[in-house]
Amino acid sequence: MGEGRATITLSDPARRNPLSVETMEALLSATRRAVDDPAVRVLVYTGAGDQAFSAGGDLSGSFVDDPVGLHKARGVFADLFRLMIRGGKPAVARVNGHALAGGFGLAVACDVTICVEDAKLGTPEIGVGLWPMMISALLARVMPRKSALELMLTGRLIDTHEAQRLGAVSRVAPRADLDRVVDEVVDALQTKSGATLMIGRDSFYGIADLDFDAALDRLQTGLTAVALTEDAAEGIAAFLEKREPRWKGIPVPDFPLRREGDSPLPASPDSPLRGEK
Repeated sequence: MGEGRATITLSDPARRNPLSVETMEALLSATRRAVDDPAVRVLVYTGAGDQAFSAGGDLSGSFVDDPVGLHKARGVFADLFRLMIRGGKPAVARVNGHALAGGFGLAVACDVTICVEDAKLGTPEIGVGLWPMMISALLARVMPRKSALELMLTGRLIDTHEAQRLGAVSRVAPRADLDRVVDEVVDALQTKSGATLMIGRDSFYGIADLDFDAALDRLQTGLTAVALTEDAAEGIAAFLEKREPRWKGIPVPDFPLRREGDSPLPASPDSPLRGEK
């Protein structure tokens, strides 16, 4: 869409943008291209139409016909989540309609989740004898665990305001204002230092499973990494000189918080998905 933005659109609105294995592979591939493109500063995920962001997994496929044979293919969703978290660039969910099951997980995996006011969200898998396995890793980190478990156990759907209170949604907007609110957030992100955003995100997500002392040690290292960037020097100089900063967006070469192998390899090509810049 705008300069510096890559928009990845689930594009099967007649079927409420389901997440087949092929679609998840395409999501992973599109995300990898956006992460690797130096012109892209922000990723935006959305669904086509106004009914659903995504209703979750495609149950019309061979979901239970070959449960063992599809075990590896199901890992594509996990690889997508890993790449979204570790890719170094902020992701925004433009939730244009209902976000259910895996669609709920995809929305929550984004750093900023902006929902249209009349959307429903939740984990209805239990109603068809399934369990929201992959997205549990996300929901348990952003919501109170008891609240997340209740939704998984009962399949109850929630409105966007409850989702926001529980921590799964960042902002709620009337449908007429959805694009304006998304643009405001994306524009704000694009004015920030790419280097600091990368180091900050890595530090934020990197302390999720650490104890208090280990988290403080990692954050101390992160602060030093930020201080070593050219953008930190430029930002302070701009502040003191009362002018706008001119970011270079280059992190320190040997940034210690990013481990080799953290980002998964891209998967395969086409499916009902649109990628735009």
